[in-house]
Amino acid sequence: MIQFVLGESDLVDVRFAVSPLSELTLSLRVLKNPAKYPLHVPWARQIRGVDTEVLLALSTDRGWTPDFLSPRPLTPFTHVEDEFAELREVSTRTMRRHFRALFGDVPDALRDRHRVLDAVESYWHEALAGRWDRMRAVLEADIAHRGRVMAQQGLAAMFSGISERITFMSPVVQVRIAGALPRRVEAGGRGLTLVPSVFARRTAVPVDPGAPPLLIYSARGAGTVWETGCCRGPEALAGVLGQVRADLLAELAQPWSSTDLARRTGVTTSAVNQHLRALRDAGLLASQRHGRSVVYARTELGDALVSHSVERGSDAGDSSFART
Repeated sequence: MIQFVLGESDLVDVRFAVSPLSELTLSLRVLKNPAKYPLHVPWARQIRGVDTEVLLALSTDRGWTPDFLSPRPLTPFTHVEDEFAELREVSTRTMRRHFRALFGDVPDALRDRHRVLDAVESYWHEALAGRWDRMRAVLEADIAHRGRVMAQQGLAAMFSGISERITFMSPVVQVRIAGALPRRVEAGGRGLTLVPSVFARRTAVPVDPGAPPLLIYSARGAGTVWETGCCRGPEALAGVLGQVRADLLAELAQPWSSTDLARRTGVTTSAVNQHLRALRDAGLLASQRHGRSVVYARTELGDALVSHSVERGSDAGDSSFART
């Protein structure tokens, strides 16, 4: 059992952050053991031209990775260029200390510091850079959801909603991680940073017990990140709102940004934004800004309208069948 003990200042410093470098690092688990991550296999099969020997060596068979590849984000929405700049400042000595803590020794494939850094950056550009906007939209939507839960129901409900492996009984956050040695970490004014992930299956914490409190967890909607299809809005709803707005409302069963909705529906971003504003003005959607993105989600009225339209469509189908 991992325990994070939060003091008074830490309780008001429980914060969320998105880290491109952490996502890169966690994605190495998929390369190492794709059978455990079936949702991500289509993505992994498209990866070409990377230093597989180094990338596979960076992860243990259990999926654990060195801490220097998952630093605690210092801002809510970290830019990968800033994280790579910090990564290049990590000394060879520090890297090798982290390798020994994880593997017991420095694997042969990881002895050349420059090769490791080049492999990681090349991997980002080949495997993740072109997909980051979609991934970030899912992560930001998760943060918006957790924030609402925390505001409406409190910290305990927010933590338990992240995973059944996490419990909060003030002032202690307890995390069950199979195979991890028990430890008790005093936050000591450093707060607790929560990092949602597309690639995390459950939860992860730093290997180093002295590292700043950090908890990585699986984001809501992670399984949809590679989907390209569009939900079709109910015909009854399309008759009132138009097909595009009905489709957008159907897609927003979970939160999305306008950029991601444009990709999923095949409608231009500017047109999507116009439709979303109209739906929001009608009280069917709510929006919240996160960094450079605005994330939209259905309101209770929007949920009720979609559900009622689906039910009406189903009833019509049943009565039509009964009359024939």
